[in-house]
Parts: sequence; structure tokens; C-alpha cells
Amino acid sequence: MGTVVALAGQVGGAKLADGLYRLRGKDLVAVVNTGDDYEHLGLLFSPDLDTMLYTLAGIASASAGWDPEGETRAAHAMLRKLGGPERPAFGDRALAAPLLRTQGLAAERRLTEITLEFCRNLGISARILPMSDDPVRTNIISDKGVMTFHEYFHDLGCEPAVRGFQYAGCEDARVSDELLAVLHAPDLEAIVICPANPYHAIRPILAVGGMYELLRKRGVPVVAVSPIVGAKALQGSAGKMMREMGREPSARAVAGEYLRLIQGFVIDHADAAFADGVRSLGLEVLAAPTVMRTVEDRVALARRVLEFAAAIREKKLAEA
Repeated sequence: MGTVVALAGQVGGAKLADGLYRLRGKDLVAVVNTGDDYEHLGLLFSPDLDTMLYTLAGIASASAGWDPEGETRAAHAMLRKLGGPERPAFGDRALAAPLLRTQGLAAERRLTEITLEFCRNLGISARILPMSDDPVRTNIISDKGVMTFHEYFHDLGCEPAVRGFQYAGCEDARVSDELLAVLHAPDLEAIVICPANPYHAIRPILAVGGMYELLRKRGVPVVAVSPIVGAKALQGSAGKMMREMGREPSARAVAGEYLRLIQGFVIDHADAAFADGVRSLGLEVLAAPTVMRTVEDRVALARRVLEFAAAIREKKLAEA
């Protein structure tokens, strides 16, 4: 078995990555979105990185995967008493990672180094890599102007209508040496795009300088899993964003966002009617249970995705 690379963000992406991790252990590399990172009280918060860390370490809250289980809010409550900001509300345990992350960056350590150290200290044998050591920030183009994703999500509650996206800094951001080594490794088996909002969780990863072309030309199966089930996003605001940008909130529409990059697309059984529409895009299609309510669901979906990627690879070899 070779290395599996998972592009991920949000809770759904972390859940599938966890399923892959339980199957592949150290042979999993999770490449995580940092476009939603933000500074608050002088600290760098990386919600998707921390969600992935807590999930793979088995300590994520069942109700809020970006927090460790058993989270409390005493520090935030005291901050409010002293006149501090109401939002975002942070947890006591969740403060540890931003504190150490900010300290490490101030000492001129790279985000990749810091994150890999977190992995070691949490007992995670897989490698969790930020999409870049350079800052990229997702901006929302809305009917109320241009704003950061942090402002859109935390301050405005996702209320403004979305018209488009900007990924500030992506042109100057580079793929880290650690990630380049993984993507060029001869044992690279498959690349999985986990179920997450394609616009603010996956596109920022692909926007990092050279990333898209590197993945497209690598020559291994690239498979994406739809975050849309039955015209609804399981997590976040993907469906709302798609409607506001004039796109149908469907599995087929998500597949269209990854054209020319992926060879296979996984949809839920509930969306089996869209299978022929996705195939018309020139993609292989797998219908499977994609709603991950339990650990067993995560592992079952991960196994189906890896089998799907293997079938695509074998078909390509046979055709060659």
C-alpha cells in the first residue's frame, strides 16, 4: 500500500480523513485548508487545522469538532466581563493550540513544523500539513462588499449573499517542501478531496501557487466526495453559497467545480439520480452512504473511496 493524500477542511473533511487514518495510519497525509485562519487577541486561530488535529487524535467534541471534548468557556466569560469582544467565542482547551502556534511563528518557525509537532505530541502517526506556510486568506465577495471569511462567518452569521471569492496571497504562497516530497513520492497511491465546501475549504488549497497543476499532472487517481446530499450541505453553508452564485446546490454541480482535476466522484445513495449527469461530465461515479454519523461510517466510506480509486487506477492501466 502507498501513501494517500487527503485534501480537507471543516468537520466533514476531518471525518473522512479520520476514516482514512484508521485504515492507513502513517501512510495518510492530510493537507488542510488555512484560508479561514484569522487573528484574534493577537493569536493565530487555524480552525480547520485544529479540527483535523482533534479528530485524528480522537479528542474532538461530538457537537463542535473544532473544539476538544469537554470544552469550557471560563476564559471567554472573563474576557467579556473585562470588556472584551463577544465573538468569536473560544474555549479554554482550544486556546492551547493558538497560543503555541503564535509563539512558534514569532520564533520564526514554519506553520508546517509547528503542526507536525502537534501531531507527534497528540500521538497522531499520520502527517497533517497546512496547505502552505505562507498566509492565504479567503475573502467573500458579497452584496455588502468584500469581507474576510472570518467577518462573514463570525460577525455576520453568513447572512450576506455571496457573489464570489478571492484567495488573497495565493499567487505568492508556495507548496512546502514536506508536501512537495509527498506529492512527488513514487508510492503516492491516490488523492482524495474530502467532503467540504468547495469554495472556502478546498479551492484555497488548490489556489496555492503550483498546487492545481501539480495535482492534475501527478498521474494518480484523484477522487472527490460530494458534501451535498439531497440538495443540502451536511455542514456549513455550501448550499446557500451555491444558490446565491446562481449554481444548483447538487452533487453534479459540485462535481463540475472539480472538472479537469478529478477522475472519480462519490455521491450519496440519495443522489443516485444525479449519477448519469455526473458521468456526462466524463467522470467515473460511485454511489455510497456518505453521511458519517459514527466511526464505523467513516471507515466504511473511506474503504469504499480507496477501492474506487484503485478501480480507476486499474482501468487507466488497462486502457494504457
